Amino acid sequence: WDILFVDGKIEQVAPDISIPQGSAIIIEGAGKHVTPGLIDCHSHSAASSINEGTQYITAEVRIRDVIDPNDINIYRQLGGGLTTANVLHGSANPIGGQNAVIKLRWGKGANDLLLKNAPQGIKFALGENVKQANWSGTNRYPQTRMGVEQVMRDAFRSALDYKHANENYLRNSKSRRIKIPPRKDLELDALVEILEGKRLLHCHSYRQDEIWMLTRIAEDFGFTIATFQHVLEGYKVAERLAEHGAGASTFSDWWQYKYEVIDAIPYNGTLMANNNVLVSFNSDDAELARRLNTEAMKAVKYGGLSEEEALKFVTINPAKQLGIDQWVGSLEEGKDADFVIWDGPPLSIYSKVQETWIEGTRYWSVDENKRLEERDKLERESLIQKILSTSSK
Repeated sequence: WDILFVDGKIEQVAPDISIPQGSAIIIEGAGKHVTPGLIDCHSHSAASSINEGTQYITAEVRIRDVIDPNDINIYRQLGGGLTTANVLHGSANPIGGQNAVIKLRWGKGANDLLLKNAPQGIKFALGENVKQANWSGTNRYPQTRMGVEQVMRDAFRSALDYKHANENYLRNSKSRRIKIPPRKDLELDALVEILEGKRLLHCHSYRQDEIWMLTRIAEDFGFTIATFQHVLEGYKVAERLAEHGAGASTFSDWWQYKYEVIDAIPYNGTLMANNNVLVSFNSDDAELARRLNTEAMKAVKYGGLSEEEALKFVTINPAKQLGIDQWVGSLEEGKDADFVIWDGPPLSIYSKVQETWIEGTRYWSVDENKRLEERDKLERESLIQKILSTSSK
């Protein structure tokens, strides 16, 4: 089959596509493999800072304001086939900051990295981090898991009051019964957007009891969790996740790095997927983000998922979790021309990326990377010789 990309979009996918000679760049794919660009649903790359942990609610801070387009990890991750990432706030507080969904357009400015059509989101967190069990914190409230639940409920009640005050002002401002609008509150604006289904909630989580707790909060206030991040005990409550409608963006096989992950198992992703949960594998790590293809393969090893379903863990599934699947995540007509060419089966540890394209522009190739390495090697040697010749004098 052939794939025709025109003006940054997938124009046609069919056998033997005919185009006028000389009117297109031809990529010969015989003996190679092509996949959609890989998608990381939990990243902290390309952000110059990620945690504002001094308060338990920091819903007003935005990752998009600290995007660093010069982070070398963007380039390195392109070399692993990654094209889209969900850059999240950290997990220092129960209600953290707003996320940014980016495309890895190396060489572009910060605003050009943003996937502007992506639904807005926010980071919540549960567990040891937010109660400051693992770091010398600020002694701020909350210090316990029960306190974490309460501050979230209090925050949403305040958001409801704020929402009603604004609606009341709009209803009565024309009749001039209320002359002064409610004071603008950026924290509460973000929480109101969650209540209205306009902002996706991505929550750092581990233990089954806390996963249950947050689904209860969401249902009490009438919204749905977009994704539980990490969700290492998700296999214990997979039916509950499916019932609620939450996605699960998990690690493939991370465990034993702190006490609350003691029950993590590598079968977690497959068990949740087999119970009708929308599952993705994420990196949460700049280096691991370069190898999401082999992370996906672990779902085949642990649980016997098919390779096709495993590939979805790092392509269409995270796209659906982020609400961007109408543009990315699969090679379908009308979607963005985000694709990766591999020299072998894409889930094999022996396969290497040959080229990575985003919206019809090539941002990484093995041949160009080799030329750049040679250039840098020569420049380094030249500088060393200049230093040596100067010091000898």
